[in-house]
Amino acid sequence: MDGRVGLGYRMPMTTPPDSPRDAAAATAGKTRRSFHRTVSLDQLNALSRGTAMEALGIVFTEIGEDHLSATMPVDARTVQPYGLLHGGASVVLAETLGSSAGNLSVPEGSVCVGVEINANHLRGVRDGVVTGTARPLHVGGRTQVWEIRIEDAHGRLACISRITLAVVPATPA
Repeated sequence: MDGRVGLGYRMPMTTPPDSPRDAAAATAGKTRRSFHRTVSLDQLNALSRGTAMEALGIVFTEIGEDHLSATMPVDARTVQPYGLLHGGASVVLAETLGSSAGNLSVPEGSVCVGVEINANHLRGVRDGVVTGTARPLHVGGRTQVWEIRIEDAHGRLACISRITLAVVPATPA
């Protein structure tokens, strides 16, 4: 990562509530924001130029309060010889989403690098587009764990993946 994107993660600073009931009321209906700084979809997609993501047709489509989503076509670039979405292509989508989300969640001067990824392929997909969505399971100062759900065009779960990232100091390019 060359510093073009590196969003910080901060926990909100609040005054401690007086009672457990106050604490529950203060957090009811609120979502912890995983991404601190603003980045646009255009900026994320620009980073994909000349990479495996561009070759496979992966396009970032949504940046939410606690998630990052992208699509990937199921076509000649992403299927295996039997006409099904290739498991390796699903893992590329999952790693793209998890690593990108992780790098949007670290402070300036740090980057995330993959340590481990796994994927369970649950449903074959023969055509159309799949959508992956990464959500944090753990965002710490040294490690992060993200879950990535990949669904077919009908919203059916095709693959579930989990990636573990190490947070390390960024090195100059």
